Amino acid sequence: PPFSRCGDPLSGSPSLTQSRHSRHLGACVAALARFGRGDSGDSGDSGDLAVAAEQLRLARRELGRITGHVGAEDVLDIIFRDFCVGK
Repeated sequence: PPFSRCGDPLSGSPSLTQSRHSRHLGACVAALARFGRGDSGDSGDSGDLAVAAEQLRLARRELGRITGHVGAEDVLDIIFRDFCVGK
């Protein structure tokens, strides 16, 4: 069966077999919780549309790290981190 390793997502929840997946999913859930509370988790701002959008962006980014979706922001992070551009 094609889902023998991690479970059939149609019949139940698949198990997270990699700690990396679990870590990213935990970060996604935390960002969504901050979004639901309407805060940034560190500054106490509430009801700010920019803060809410940032929490959703962070949640999407964490899910993208699980699914393999790489955005332009991720590429720029790697370039500036690994190639010392601008130094």
